[in-house]
Amino acid sequence: MVPFAGYSMPVQYADLSVSESHRWTREKASLFDVGHMVQHRLSGAGAAGLLEKITPASIGSLGVHQSTLACLLHPATGGIVDDTVITRLGPQLFYMVTNAACREKDTAYLAENIERYTSSNSGEKIDWEILDGWGLIALQGPLSASILQHILAVPEDADLSKMYFGQSKFINARLLSEEQQGKEEISDPILVSRAGYTGEDGFEISVPPSRTVALAKTLLQHAGPDKLRLAGLGARDSLRLEAGMCLYGHDLDDTTTPIEAGLAWTVGKDRRIGGGFHGHETILRQIKPVKEGGSGVSRRRVGFIVDGAPAREGAEILDGKGEEGIGKITSGCPSPTLGKNIAMGYVRSGFHKAGTEVQIVVRGKRRKAVVTKMPFVPSKYVKGTAPA
Repeated sequence: MVPFAGYSMPVQYADLSVSESHRWTREKASLFDVGHMVQHRLSGAGAAGLLEKITPASIGSLGVHQSTLACLLHPATGGIVDDTVITRLGPQLFYMVTNAACREKDTAYLAENIERYTSSNSGEKIDWEILDGWGLIALQGPLSASILQHILAVPEDADLSKMYFGQSKFINARLLSEEQQGKEEISDPILVSRAGYTGEDGFEISVPPSRTVALAKTLLQHAGPDKLRLAGLGARDSLRLEAGMCLYGHDLDDTTTPIEAGLAWTVGKDRRIGGGFHGHETILRQIKPVKEGGSGVSRRRVGFIVDGAPAREGAEILDGKGEEGIGKITSGCPSPTLGKNIAMGYVRSGFHKAGTEVQIVVRGKRRKAVVTKMPFVPSKYVKGTAPA
């Protein structure tokens, strides 16, 4: 157990090592307790307008029960306050998940921006609620859908085969009773999103405080230990790195823009024309290359395959000849899936193309590395065109 953002969090569980847990998730399914993440509800006539002001996402075109990754941005600089997933639950109702380590900063940021927005847009009320004490469980891996489908109270009402990555729905589940052994109870509606932080198919399940333990026990018992195991922070980190996903405070921070971070796709196409979001002056210039009249960016987030020992956060990146520093590593670990050392970091533009050879200083020694496209391991999200 380790302290993290005010919580005591498991790095791993006794039955599997970190690498074993990692491979188990890729092959079967794992259950992650991510209740430390901060869950929010934003509602009211001004909710969509606020989100379009503080993020570059196309909130206006986001359908009900659809989600999008977004970045909360600083005004003017376009630096990333935090990364978040936003789900539209109704015309004026949104669900948002932010990082636990940014809780204090995000709370102040949202309070300030809600006050500023409502003051400038009279009549556009915004109600904001933090779902304190609510559970958030991530069920991840190729067996996830069949495991979750098995506990649905009315399976035909929620056919998970027709639910795609980035979509959500409310379900009722059959939960083991905590008061009467062997008995089951039907839950109130629980929000299930087809999403995750591993690159595998999976679901994130938002649960009222009184039902979190019951849901976890039900999933584990119904699936059995041959299909589903608990997993901790260690496997979560190596899985997300193989998937090329950022960790705030390491790969993202207040001084980094979405364009530098390789997250230009989080800037909606319609937002690139009208702007109107925090930092649009900087971000829209960065999106456009210098040859087209823009500013471009001076550094870019890229992936690496590293020879020898794994490169860790803070390791210096040198050019291929080892003559000059060109960047820093932000995350790195051995990849259990590839059997190679992987890392991500920021390099000076011009050194960012896949196949570029560089050197990375690891424990005082220079190690050869190659810039590599991410994700390192192909993602297995269930995608498709769902009915409107």
